Amino acid sequence: MAVHTSDSVRGSRGKGAGLGLALASAFAFGGSGVAAKPLIEAGLDPLHVVWLRVAGAALVMLPLAVRHRGLLRRRPGLLAGYGLLAVAGVQACYFASISRIPVGVALLIEYLAPALVLGWVRFVQRRPGARCVVEVWAGLGFDAVGVLLALGAACCQVGYFVLSDQGSDAGDESPDPLGVIAYGLLVGAAVLTVVARPWSMDWSLLAGSARMDGTPVAAALLLAWVVLVSTVLAYVTGIVAVRRLSPQVAGVVACLEAVIATVLAWVLLGEHLSAPQIVGGVVVLAGAFIAQSSTPAKGSADPVASGGPERELSGRGTAA
Repeated sequence: MAVHTSDSVRGSRGKGAGLGLALASAFAFGGSGVAAKPLIEAGLDPLHVVWLRVAGAALVMLPLAVRHRGLLRRRPGLLAGYGLLAVAGVQACYFASISRIPVGVALLIEYLAPALVLGWVRFVQRRPGARCVVEVWAGLGFDAVGVLLALGAACCQVGYFVLSDQGSDAGDESPDPLGVIAYGLLVGAAVLTVVARPWSMDWSLLAGSARMDGTPVAAALLLAWVVLVSTVLAYVTGIVAVRRLSPQVAGVVACLEAVIATVLAWVLLGEHLSAPQIVGGVVVLAGAFIAQSSTPAKGSADPVASGGPERELSGRGTAA
């Protein structure tokens, strides 16, 4: 009896630690747009900020890529898909969208991805799954291009989820998620180098300051936050959280990322949302919550792709 009690206590502590890590990951991811937007408004091109984020994180994660170099031979398609869609595609579209519309709205639109995945599963793959309808109030005052870019980020997430779901029942050993993330960042950095052309960037801007709702902040400090906290720390804590929790629980907690981003943007950037926009955001988050919580548990006869890019891989198969 004492052994069972001890195991139960350790299990509870593990889940508690996992929940804390999942919340930390959501907070770290949620702060990326808030830290990046002042850099964009200071004169950096959104693609240059994305390249700095991805290339910087890839450099930090390079030792993990070397450690898991066997993935290049075993799962080249997965690595290419993750780098192109979950890293380069999602981040480029998201950062471009926040240069035109509020951070909170861009991330809320991106959170249409789980519902879009269920639509793909239900109507294209014709597998049983939840039916949910998510509507977002874009607001007549918002930039249409910015909204389309945010939708592009959501579609890139969907493309990755569908890709990672292919072959999930092939019986192959699941790749280490940290290795996939490391190589995804390297692939994303390579692609973005060609697209963003960082050699044309005004590097002197990084030595100056950017304004966060009127308050000057060192540009280098904002960039360090984006790279080290909102990318490296966010991905790693997200992975560890999923290993301690179920992918579904971690995915539901991840929905708080949009709430955190909206609150941070409200407080730090002065981006206030109207009542109809807040209601629309609640509807989107409710749809994401339903999409996550209705995913069959591991081992179900009919698995469906679910979770965000960082959650899906570790038992799950992005962000912002």
